[in-house]
Amino acid sequence: MRPLVLGTCWAAVLLLLAWTPTGLGAASTRATEIAVITGNPPPRIAADRQSLGNIFLKRLRVDEHGLPLVPLNLPPDSALRRAFSSSLLGRSPRTLAQYWNERYFHGVSPPYVVRSEEAMVRFVAATPGAVGYVMACRVDDRVRVLARLPVPPAYLDTLADDCPGPR
Repeated sequence: MRPLVLGTCWAAVLLLLAWTPTGLGAASTRATEIAVITGNPPPRIAADRQSLGNIFLKRLRVDEHGLPLVPLNLPPDSALRRAFSSSLLGRSPRTLAQYWNERYFHGVSPPYVVRSEEAMVRFVAATPGAVGYVMACRVDDRVRVLARLPVPPAYLDTLADDCPGPR
């Protein structure tokens, strides 16, 4: 009888160690990450934070082979766009609007805007050089993940319902 109790206790300890504040296993991680995505084959670019930031600020416009890069955004009122801007660029969409107003006079327009994460995945999958972002739980075999960014704590509650599954 004693070994059964000890085994049950260890199982409970292992279960507690696996638990995270947003749930169990991979589903919880995917609910707290933003995936930066591209199509197949991917453009030849570095997937570090600085390079990705330069793509979305249109400072880097072509990959190593001259393929035009096409960054995409969600609508300005999207919580995911605000979280992405904060996580990757350290800026809010409002300060980025000022940046784009200044760049416009130099002939540089902001990234294209798509209506939804599904539209983002479809556009990225069909357009060579396109780079976008979605909640990690939205990634499927149509796209490749270049990088994963943490969802800033201020957006965790807002975006938690965007990913189905256990929490």
